[in-house]
Amino acid sequence: MFSVVKDPFRKLSSAPVSRRIFVGIRLDPELKKALEEIAATEERSVSQICELLLKRGTEVYKTEGSKYLRPSARHKKKENPGE
Repeated sequence: MFSVVKDPFRKLSSAPVSRRIFVGIRLDPELKKALEEIAATEERSVSQICELLLKRGTEVYKTEGSKYLRPSARHKKKENPGE
């Protein structure tokens, strides 16, 4: 026979629980290394750092729109010095 043990750490609130989902992405090795370094410096997981950066990025996108995703003119000149 099995007995049911209630989880003593379960929240007793009736508020809906936010479910988290897994999102897998591919990254350049340099970006992964940079994220790992930030995570180590901040004493957080890479997942937490990614979530934080994505939240902040989406907040900026909401205010600035698609221009937020476009490379700046200065950055473009570095990539294409002959143009």
